[in-house]
Amino acid sequence: MAESGSTFLVVDDDDVFCGVLTRALERRGCTVTAARSVPEARQALERQVPDFAVIDLRIGSDSGLTLVHEIAQRSPRTSTVVLTGYGSIATAVEAIKLGAVHYLTKPVEVDEILAALKKGVPAESAPPPPPAAQPQPLSVRRAEWEHIQRVLSDHAGNISAAARALGIHRRTLQRKLRKRPVRR
Repeated sequence: MAESGSTFLVVDDDDVFCGVLTRALERRGCTVTAARSVPEARQALERQVPDFAVIDLRIGSDSGLTLVHEIAQRSPRTSTVVLTGYGSIATAVEAIKLGAVHYLTKPVEVDEILAALKKGVPAESAPPPPPAAQPQPLSVRRAEWEHIQRVLSDHAGNISAAARALGIHRRTLQRKLRKRPVRR
């Protein structure tokens, strides 16, 4: 769990969100390095490997998943949370595979981020989770969203290539991506 004195790397191209999150963490006694781009984040990592990292999935035209992988390779002790406004199962699974401890959909509060980091730290005496109830099948709209996100991820975020793979026009795909994902 993030405690006073912990070091954070916050990477988000949204200046307002990055500033708010940075100030909220600093008020809790943490030392925060903020980066607005992938190259800026890499420079920060050269100077200091943080205890925790909060990384946006899309940083300008770059993918935050590359940073998740680099941080996991450089320092396995660093707990990383991925934030996104475009949540999907495909990108969540990819983030976890690359080393993130949690994946959260924006808008998100600092307390939710800290709780996710706490969940990412394994507890020795934690009881096993209760058996899951029978999951509801995804709606057609949600299944479409998941499929689009998977194809977009397979094509490294390239909308034109993803549109060709899906067999739809690029502008149609852009319109679909602007919509918020449905819950179920």
